[in-house]
Amino acid sequence: MQGPVLERIFANKHQTMVACIYCILAALPALLFPHPIALIPLAAIPLGLIFILKKPFVVVLIFIMFSFFRLHEVFPQLDPIKIPMLTALGSYFVLGWHIVLTRKVKMYWRHEHTAFARFFGWVVLGIAFSSHPPSAFGSFTSVYVKIGIMVLAISWLMTEHWHFKLAHFLIICSGLAVGYVTLYNNANGIGMVEETRVTIPGTSLGDPNDLSLVLSFPMSYAIAFAVTRGTGRIRTLLGIAGFIIFVSSIIATQSRGGLLATVAVMGIFGLRIIKSKLLLISICSFSLMILVAAAGINDRKSGGAAEKGVDASAMGRIHAWEAAFFMGLKNPMTGVGLSLFLDNYWDYATHSRAEGQAHVTHSTWFQVLAEAGFFGLGLFVFLIFSIFMSIRSSLDRLDRNRGSPEYDPHLTAITVGTYAGLVGFCVSGSFLSQGFLWPIYIITSISIAIANYMDTYHPEKAEGEKGSIVKKSRKSNNSFIDGKDKPNDQQPEKLAEVR
Repeated sequence: MQGPVLERIFANKHQTMVACIYCILAALPALLFPHPIALIPLAAIPLGLIFILKKPFVVVLIFIMFSFFRLHEVFPQLDPIKIPMLTALGSYFVLGWHIVLTRKVKMYWRHEHTAFARFFGWVVLGIAFSSHPPSAFGSFTSVYVKIGIMVLAISWLMTEHWHFKLAHFLIICSGLAVGYVTLYNNANGIGMVEETRVTIPGTSLGDPNDLSLVLSFPMSYAIAFAVTRGTGRIRTLLGIAGFIIFVSSIIATQSRGGLLATVAVMGIFGLRIIKSKLLLISICSFSLMILVAAAGINDRKSGGAAEKGVDASAMGRIHAWEAAFFMGLKNPMTGVGLSLFLDNYWDYATHSRAEGQAHVTHSTWFQVLAEAGFFGLGLFVFLIFSIFMSIRSSLDRLDRNRGSPEYDPHLTAITVGTYAGLVGFCVSGSFLSQGFLWPIYIITSISIAIANYMDTYHPEKAEGEKGSIVKKSRKSNNSFIDGKDKPNDQQPEKLAEVR
């Protein structure tokens, strides 16, 4: 009797594994918090497990929203729930579950992964040769290792059409939440720096330049909804409303880098609509002047018209860039190490402490140069170039299908939005230290997912195959013209045999 019973119990090893995990989770609250109220969440655990196992990409997408837009900091009421930590653990769990046990997640490797892995590996190698390895390793374990895992998780889990539609929609909604708080703070004088520049105090977006960069990414997705036909009226209206809110929020930050990113993003969409390059340049130049006037850049306390010559803000950047250059020059292979720019600032600064204070690099490129060396900067630039060419190739293939039954407006919208977001990052990132934070890596993983989806569901035919098809069609056309193999003039003997 025991044999058949045990066979039935262990017939489905996946169910057995789930039951064991649930029993362990059910015991933990009672051990850590011995109170009857601790048993209430147990009712939600089975539903939560079923959800994250059935919809693993949704868990990863929630992690993206909270990590990129810092929603738990923007809305402090969400912070006690620890959503980023829970979604990160959930992402690791479902990724391992579906790779090792169910094998529903198909791991693949593309040349974009290789470009990322080279830079990531070089940063890890540089930890051992950094100026203070414990600090560099601490920065790696707290943020950068999560970035490495999530790049793979997003690219491997983002495989279905509804994934792209949902990601596009939620990225805009998350950006609108941040934009709403930005405009609210600006209207009520909350979190103002330099008297006129709005921020979100108490968060990672307490710097107006960082806030403008976070807002510029969903802005590119909002414009994509507004200008792409076929996505639906509701999405078009959402895109128009989002564009107005994002531009207004960026203007409120008075960030020069944010305004340049806004013009760059609009220029990418202008290239797809306006054929005359001269007209496009004129429109972008005029738009930049309007944005600068609307933002009141001249009224800024630092970098405004009141400061003659090189303003204090620009001089601080110049000093930081000089220090970063000498760090890279002294350590050309691996730099000073991850997140160690400020710790080494005064060892490489060309000015005295009396002439100014230590600044962050205020440039993604100089940050990577200082903390990963010239070799690391080369790998980072190659990563940017690889992603740029990948997303450009996907967009070209989608555009070639325009007007055909295979054309997909939703995929086109997220592709062109990601493309514009990459350009916006390169522009605004030139004035912000974002080389080892989430923005560029989320763009990287979405670009890889789009390229893989295109290769899977919209494969591009090889040139030889195209040529053979053309030759075959021409041959059949010529045969028809010559009177050979006509469909209605078959050889009578063969027709008789068939009858």
